[in-house]
Amino acid sequence: MILNESAASTDRKGILAETLVHRILTMQLEPGAVLDEVALSEEFGLSRPPVRELMRQMAGEGYVDLEANRAARVSMMSYQTLRDFLIVAPMIYVGTTKLAAVNHNARDLEVLKHTQQKFRQSIADGHVENRVIFNHQFHLNIGKMAHNPYLLPSLKKLLIDHARIGKIFYRQNGGQQIQKDQETAAWQHDQMIEAIEARDAERAGDLVRAHLEVFRSDVALYAVPSGMPGELDG
Repeated sequence: MILNESAASTDRKGILAETLVHRILTMQLEPGAVLDEVALSEEFGLSRPPVRELMRQMAGEGYVDLEANRAARVSMMSYQTLRDFLIVAPMIYVGTTKLAAVNHNARDLEVLKHTQQKFRQSIADGHVENRVIFNHQFHLNIGKMAHNPYLLPSLKKLLIDHARIGKIFYRQNGGQQIQKDQETAAWQHDQMIEAIEARDAERAGDLVRAHLEVFRSDVALYAVPSGMPGELDG
């Protein structure tokens, strides 16, 4: 019975983790939002210790900010976050994508193609949250395909803010240009899959670099989106 209770608690903790990740990536929980341990414990049928443990784990992954004697909060974002992302993302994404072309196996490729199908369906459905989630999953899958323990943690941290920046801009600016760029992004995903499958690392790297440029161009269209504090200097 004790083993069953322990397993049930582990399952609930896993569900809580998945739910919080989804809420953070899709901005249901805004940057800086307080994570009420008591409310989360009650919602997911957990005691406080496993919730606190999860907060520490998620802080290490970049989802949560922890400070002494203060409640856990969703990690903050600012214009400096955006600047840092745009500087570092090409280095990490290109590295992981090139390594994925070299190191992937057949199962990796099957998972990536399946995720791309879901991403394309989210565009067809006009479902912004799913689009954010499956784009996140697509690039995370590529990071896992690289099979490199040094690059993956950096990619995971970048992907958190990639998803949140995307959600801020796409929910506010859903015009024809954004829709066109999403179709371009989906096409680039297809091309990346082809390059990875062909083990063409240089082409895969060039494609993801161009892919990030589409994202950067979309973001640059809008100077002061709500939801991102701080000032942008020139």
